[in-house]
Amino acid sequence: MPVLMCPPDHFQVTYEINPWMHVSVPVDARRARRQWEDLRGVYADLGVEVVLAEPAAGLPDMVFSANAAVLRGDVAVLSRFRHPERRGEEPLWRSLLSGLGMRVRETSGPAFEGAGDALFLGDTLVCGHGFRSDSAAIPEVGRALDVETLAVELVDPRFYHLDTCFCPLDARTALLAPAGVSPASHDLLRRRVERLIEVPEAAAEGFACNAIRVGDTVISSTALEALARPLAAAGYRVLGLPMSEFMKAGGGVRCLSLPGVPGARAAQREPQPVAGWRSPVAP
Repeated sequence: MPVLMCPPDHFQVTYEINPWMHVSVPVDARRARRQWEDLRGVYADLGVEVVLAEPAAGLPDMVFSANAAVLRGDVAVLSRFRHPERRGEEPLWRSLLSGLGMRVRETSGPAFEGAGDALFLGDTLVCGHGFRSDSAAIPEVGRALDVETLAVELVDPRFYHLDTCFCPLDARTALLAPAGVSPASHDLLRRRVERLIEVPEAAAEGFACNAIRVGDTVISSTALEALARPLAAAGYRVLGLPMSEFMKAGGGVRCLSLPGVPGARAAQREPQPVAGWRSPVAP
């Protein structure tokens, strides 16, 4: 399961498009780099290949590679960002994913923010809408990927993307911060997820749900440690990492990671250079 990451070379909070972002609160660039490298090192330790995107000046949120697209097999549905501050990323992600050999699809016009708002629960794609992605995009994404979709309404601006309040771990298990979704969507997820681990609001505010699973390990911010007991009961161990600098922009471990891209060897078989992609170097 190769993971796409983008180094934080240009990461700063230079605009405000979610409640976590405050231009008056500076990012410690050195600490951000260390936190990003620590996550990359964890992937290496767990045997996960990391593919690196080339960061672009003027696009500080490109570090959040999860928002590039949602992937299934060799198909990628590209993001159509709601805010103009991020739209400059779109051609770069299109070029990168095409260069990796993926078939890139796009929505016809509705806003859609990739794997930030679209997460697989088994073979079902759970799609968030309300702040960044439009509900009208969900059927289009489902058709492009040929999957069943499940629409979830997001209601708290702190949890502006689905991946800030919901995290499927396997076909039967998921984390959910009920504060982030409407009562109807909460009921829907309780019916659809056999083992739904409800996350206290304080842990959710610490980006515990912004997690990713590798084997039997769930990786997220240090707030995930509050869920060690229910996750152990579900067969998972917890690995919490400091994410303070990325939380200043409303992101965490999952936001920094897009799993499912072709690995470096596949990219290197391309006859032409891959725009927007660079071979990973040793951590």
